[in-house]
Amino acid sequence: MNTPIKRVYEQSDRDDGARVLVDRIWPRGLTKEKAHVDLWLKEIAPSNELRKWFNHDPNRWAEFKTRYNAELKKNPQQVALLKKKIAEGKVTLVYSAKDEQHNQARALQQFLKR
Repeated sequence: MNTPIKRVYEQSDRDDGARVLVDRIWPRGLTKEKAHVDLWLKEIAPSNELRKWFNHDPNRWAEFKTRYNAELKKNPQQVALLKKKIAEGKVTLVYSAKDEQHNQARALQQFLKR
């Protein structure tokens, strides 16, 4: 399952397909029109507790992925909804974090590949 990821602040593109926001909080400074988000799956995002604990600290990345994967396994409805959307056509996971390597969209992308 090859599902690309992209920062929501980057220019949207026809090649993105359906843009699915995987953040629990709406991105700062963006209107719905500028974000070009087709679906907002805030319930698939890490819990507030996990998000605050991680705080985008690269040193916590491995543990964050482990904890987030556990949350995803306990949330089969949201995972199934995303997989259904992916089965319908191309989907790009969009996120707002500045760190392009250590964010929930990358962790979710890796989870979906398994």
